[in-house]
Amino acid sequence: MRRLFAALSVLALAACSPAEAPAPPPAAPEPAPVLGGVDLAKPVRALGTEPFWSVELTGTEMVYTTPEPPGQRARQPDPLIRGTTAIWEAETVDGTTLKVTLIATECSDGMSDRTYPLTAMVTVGDRALTGCAASTAAITSTGESGPVVE
Repeated sequence: MRRLFAALSVLALAACSPAEAPAPPPAAPEPAPVLGGVDLAKPVRALGTEPFWSVELTGTEMVYTTPEPPGQRARQPDPLIRGTTAIWEAETVDGTTLKVTLIATECSDGMSDRTYPLTAMVTVGDRALTGCAASTAAITSTGESGPVVE
């Protein structure tokens, strides 16, 4: 009888104990940031004319180039995204500030019949430049006229 009473006591205590909560499911990965239909997790190129310049956002670096050397390189930080604007800002290896601002507004480079999904504003030190931007893949695969899209 004592064994039966002990077994019932153990079962009663187990029934009163709180059950272990199941582990929460793993968090879903953050979606890639998209601005103006451009996946910012993939390489993006900003470019301008008069003077000719470009900034390649590779995912790890921001690479500013012009026809005249030297170019500028900086580590690419995560973008600061606010509404329809994305901003990257870092220092180049020689200490120059390189800031790239992309805005989700259609843009024309003024020299071709292309239209880009993003407007670009770039600051290199004290030099301010304006131009257009799109994914690098779209720029390299689109002809000289029409929208620059993947």
